[in-house]
Amino acid sequence: LLDLLAAAGCRAASPMQLIAPGPAVLLASALAARPAARGGRPFCMGGGFGAAARDTFKYSGKVRPGKQSPKRSVPKSISKPDYWKDGQPKARGPMLPWQIQKKSEADIEGMRAAGRIAREVLDLAGAAVAPGVTTEAIDALVHEAAVSRGAYPSPLNYHGFPKSCCTSVNEVICHGIPDSTKLRDGDIVNIDITCYYGGYHGDCSETFLVGEVDEAGRQLVKVTHDAWQAAIAYCAPGKEYKGIGAIIEDYIAPHGYSTVREFCGHGVGSVFHETPNVIHARNNEPGTMQVGHTFTIEPMICEGVEKHILWRDGWTATTKDGKRSAQFEHTLLVTPDGIEALTARTENSTPFWWEK
Repeated sequence: LLDLLAAAGCRAASPMQLIAPGPAVLLASALAARPAARGGRPFCMGGGFGAAARDTFKYSGKVRPGKQSPKRSVPKSISKPDYWKDGQPKARGPMLPWQIQKKSEADIEGMRAAGRIAREVLDLAGAAVAPGVTTEAIDALVHEAAVSRGAYPSPLNYHGFPKSCCTSVNEVICHGIPDSTKLRDGDIVNIDITCYYGGYHGDCSETFLVGEVDEAGRQLVKVTHDAWQAAIAYCAPGKEYKGIGAIIEDYIAPHGYSTVREFCGHGVGSVFHETPNVIHARNNEPGTMQVGHTFTIEPMICEGVEKHILWRDGWTATTKDGKRSAQFEHTLLVTPDGIEALTARTENSTPFWWEK
């Protein structure tokens, strides 16, 4: 699989989502382990006795890694994905990017249940966002909320990811690891939730305002949301997947924003990440929407450049220029009439700032 991926000109920034340089064909099921993260403590600095080594990594913005708590456990009674113990997914979706699985009625009902739980957990996490709250505390809440509903928090130990959700603050594009970092007044934070329930994954995220956010930050969040919604509205049987990226790119262009090309949306079901590859910029990816397809749209929109740097933890991706990024995500089902959001907001969801 890695040889095929390399021949297509692709590489994995992290196993959560794929990098897609240019129009290269992506193989969503070929999720390679991070080459620089072998063993128990990837990218360790120092060790042994004596003073701790100074962190010399060149961060692009003000966010820094904090201290992580130990990995949380999940009760034996809860059904778990095949990677829960060793971090390595065994189940694979279709091999080629134009091969997209149609879900059965039983699959769809299972995904609706997983999607509802993911939505409930995301709403609880979002309600906890406030100045002074640590991203570790949000992760603890997410973990308990998922487990109490009989669900496994899908990110936990997926290719070794150490936490139960992703918390991406300000310039962090995606895959931020919850830790002792305190949210500050004026921050924005994306919380990415996936829950595995009844054999299926439900995947969603939103970007939240922390206290009083400046007008530029509020605008970034709203435009990202609206571009995401425009892309969802495009979806219907017979539409090409590559059209999603064009919709997003055209929507954000008048605002001077950029859309990240190197991390993409994906098919989802009993497998966490599968075909299709949903690229959030103009592209030539194959694939046409058909009834029964399930996938995510999750654009990452940046104030400045869309290029990223990857922290030493092998997961955290930040904008190269240190400017902010925002993201929203739904798990979607293609229906005969159009599209259904399996992680749709409910009357219990906290209103967006522009709805208050």
